[in-house]
Amino acid sequence: MRLDERGKQCPLPVIDTKKALERCHAGEVVEVVVDNEIAVQNLRKMADHKGLKSSYEKAGDREFQVRITAGAAGPEKTDGAGSGAGIGPDDGIVSGTGIGQDDGAGSGTGTGSDAGDTRDAQDTVCQPDCRRKGMVVVLSSNLMGQGDGTLGKLLMKGFVYALTEQDSLPETILLYNSGAYLSCEGSDNVEDLKNLEAQGVEILTCGTCLNHYGLGDKLKVGSVTNMYEIAERMTGARLLVRP
Repeated sequence: MRLDERGKQCPLPVIDTKKALERCHAGEVVEVVVDNEIAVQNLRKMADHKGLKSSYEKAGDREFQVRITAGAAGPEKTDGAGSGAGIGPDDGIVSGTGIGQDDGAGSGTGTGSDAGDTRDAQDTVCQPDCRRKGMVVVLSSNLMGQGDGTLGKLLMKGFVYALTEQDSLPETILLYNSGAYLSCEGSDNVEDLKNLEAQGVEILTCGTCLNHYGLGDKLKVGSVTNMYEIAERMTGARLLVRP
């Protein structure tokens, strides 16, 4: 299988490759074409973290070919994936505050029935709950990190998108100060936040912040909260993630 990931921003090459590997049989090779050495390092780190064989070669000035051999699922390495914890259990891209992976959420199985059979609600499961109990993500800015504003906006967009691809989702996302912009009209993050909300993630945006920035009628996802609730969620969190 060959993927052309040139021109795609982090973390898309890693996420696309991870999905491709999940569709492959053991021994199949996924060849990924990227246009920078950082992408090569991220892909090889992901492969190493999953215990997979990888190699690469430089095919041109801005063309690198990374080959990863798919393998049977097995224990993943827990070292070398960045300090704190990375954005996800598999990628090892971003270090900082962790979003680790819980053991897989169990899923129930509905029971088939002929006419006249009864079915208890508890026997029917639409989809597994992938939320990690007690994980709270705090977005206190519409930018990620300090420095160039354009880069910070791009990084935040990548972070929120990467959250949607995790095996373990946060239970709650809190948005305050300029982070309130992320859940409002005109934000590039609204669709990803809606995706998370559809999977049961609670999206809470500070009402005082919405009013301060003139966004009171611009909220597009989640609900309005207050500082008491924000403090309550943060102090009660088992894992607090602050990118």
